[in-house]
Amino acid sequence: MCDKNKCGNGNCLANILEKIILLQQPCDGTTNGCDKPFLGNVSLIANTRPINLYSCCTGEIWQMPYTYNTQSGVSSFFRVESVNDNCATFRILIQNDGGYTATDNFFIINLNCVGSMKCLGDTLITNI
Repeated sequence: MCDKNKCGNGNCLANILEKIILLQQPCDGTTNGCDKPFLGNVSLIANTRPINLYSCCTGEIWQMPYTYNTQSGVSSFFRVESVNDNCATFRILIQNDGGYTATDNFFIINLNCVGSMKCLGDTLITNI
């Protein structure tokens, strides 16, 4: 599960996350590989592909604490913001009835600590 040497440059998750970042960027005609202003389904305009991360060692889902307005809690829903070598920066998302709300809470994780990730349905988050 954690043998990062079995794929290309040894960093499968970083490659996938970089592709997700590219897809999340607004399409202005100059973005490499961008041929549409949305992710996934053509009837849905989306700017985020939420993901869950799972621990390499235990397989448990990662949960991170957040504070949003006066609400505090933990969430397992994240938006990848950047990848630098084998580390990635994520924004913590709060799941609600209408989808997700972006917090201003971020964390950086060494991708060697991530055993797997799950991509969730593309969505539009208006407060990014």
